[in-house]
Parts: sequence; structure tokens; C-alpha cells
Amino acid sequence: MKKDILTTADAAKLLGVSVRTAQVLIEGGTIPSWKTPGGHRRVYLADVRALIDSKQPSAEAEASAVLVVVAASDRLPDYRAAAANAADFVIDYFDDVLAALVTIGSARPYAVLVDCTSGLNSQPLLRSLAANKTIATTRLLAVGGDGCVPADLAGRVSRVATPAQALAQLRGSAFVAEDTGFADWGVAFPVSQDERRRLMAVERSGLLHSEAEESFDRLTWLAAQTFDAPIALLTLLTPTKQWFKSKIGLDMADTPRSWAFCNHTILQRDVFTVADLSADPRFADNPAVAGEPGFRFYAGAPVIDGDGFIVGSLCVIDRKPRVLREREAKTIQALAAVASDEVRLRALDRKLRSATRARR
Repeated sequence: MKKDILTTADAAKLLGVSVRTAQVLIEGGTIPSWKTPGGHRRVYLADVRALIDSKQPSAEAEASAVLVVVAASDRLPDYRAAAANAADFVIDYFDDVLAALVTIGSARPYAVLVDCTSGLNSQPLLRSLAANKTIATTRLLAVGGDGCVPADLAGRVSRVATPAQALAQLRGSAFVAEDTGFADWGVAFPVSQDERRRLMAVERSGLLHSEAEESFDRLTWLAAQTFDAPIALLTLLTPTKQWFKSKIGLDMADTPRSWAFCNHTILQRDVFTVADLSADPRFADNPAVAGEPGFRFYAGAPVIDGDGFIVGSLCVIDRKPRVLREREAKTIQALAAVASDEVRLRALDRKLRSATRARR
């Protein structure tokens, strides 16, 4: 009988999420529960298994940060310029309609932007997308002048005049729907507009507080060796902490998030680097810079999950100032891309296991 009754920590372990996420699921009623005389929550194993085997994932679990842009080749540079270094979304660009449709069907992106101002045959494409029920929650935007959206599609397809306006509208709809103020956390670091959804992606990754894994440890070791750096880290950023999934050269398991140089890395898609942290007003007063261990150089690249959210970073740190060379920037970006692939493989493995359990 004891094995049929679980604590919150037991449920979290079975679900592959953090204890905090399990608390949210339990206290919110997603998993039925009751309180012991001592005030502790308990749940039945059967209810947790029912949630795992559910074939109806929540809207949050389906959240995506992927955009697809379909435009004639001479128009694609305008879209790339509008989204230069945007960390809000992962953007796939296509001038081939068929290739775009294949990606849209598999990725189920947050939104699709169709350019109507060039030679692209846009109206049949818009009709096809609007009729596709598998992307019923995907936003469809037509970029162009009046009349570019057929009247009968007005309820499904939005019109915007320029690529920049399209990106601005999507950012607003995706990320500002709820309060994005983090003053109640007492934060002293920058956060992106999509921070709440990004944090949910970190929880979904299943990596938080997990055991060390050779596949990630190889990457930090390789980064430290390649850069001849005393410290290399693979970090995950939670609301209050910077947690190290893998680390070379540090004994601690985490730091306060306000100490994390990676707060700036996750705001962009490119490599973020600082030649001398003590000379940069953003970091000069950071305890890890002003005191021991006296960090001076930082370079990091974002680690991105399969839904396009930046969950953390791969970085190297040195105790002396140095300048990141172009070849080194490409190297750390490549290592972060491998780390991103590892994160996606774990998500795919969890989905396959879930599907296997459902079939059984």
C-alpha cells in the first residue's frame, strides 16, 4: 500500500520534473491530492501514472518559440534584418513553399509569416495553412498591403504592413499577455520578455538537479581544453539560481542568479563575451569579479531546446583578461549547438517513452 502513495518529491521524480513543478501540479489540482495530519501533501501513484499516460498535453507543454518565414529570396534579407540577433524566437526562412510546408507540419511553429509583396504565390499558401487543422493554434500573418488577405480568411490570418511590424506584434502577443515584472523576486539582472515561458522550458527539460552525464561533461572538458581556460560550465538559469549541469574548475553546484554572466548570454543568439569583467560597469561589482575568485574574462553561447527556448548556456571563464578570437567564437558556438542537440535528444527520448507507456 505504501508504494501506491507518493510524496511530492516521489511524484516529481516519477514525472521527471522539479519538486517545485510537482507542487504546482498538485496544488493546482492537476494531480488529485490530500493532506496528512501533519499537513504534508500525498498523491496516489495511479493518478501520477494517469497524468504521464495522458494523450492530451497541456497548451504550455506545446508552447513553441519557432517562427517560419516564407518569402521570395529577394525579400528574405528584410526579414533577417528585422529579426537580427533576436533571442525571442528561433526563425526558419524559406523561399521554397514545399520545404516550408514540410517544416511547418513537423515543427508546429508559434507563427508563420507569409510575404505578399513579391512574386510568391501567397494566397493559395495562406488558404492551405488556414485549412490545416494540425496547426490550428499557430498564428498566421500576411505581410503586405490592403487586400493581401482574402476576405474569407480575415478571421484566421492577420495582416501587417512590414516585417518589423510583424515581429513586434508577435512579441507582444506571445510574451506580454501576462505580467512580466519580476520585482517580487528581487532580481538584479536583465530578463527577456518571454522569461516565464523560458523558465517553463527549463523545467520541461528534465535537466535541473539531475545527475552528472558524460555527454555534457565531455563538452565542458573540451571547451576548457580548447580555450586553455581554467573554468568551463554548462548552466541552467532558474528564477533564483544559476545551476551547473556540468562544470570544470568550480566546486560549487550553483550560484545566485544575480551573479550569472549568462543572464546576458540568454538574451541573444550569438556569442556573448566580455574581455575584462572588472572594467565593465555591468559586472565590476559582481561578487565573483570584485572578490574571490576574481573572474575577468567570460565567453558564452546559448543552449536551445527543441521548442526554440534558450534554457541556459555553455561558457568559459578565465581569471585574466583576454580577447575572444573569431575562431574561438565559432568553436564555443559549435559546442553549444552540440549541447542543444543533447537537450533535444533527451526530450525526444521522454516523448518516445511516454508513447510506449500509452501503447502498453
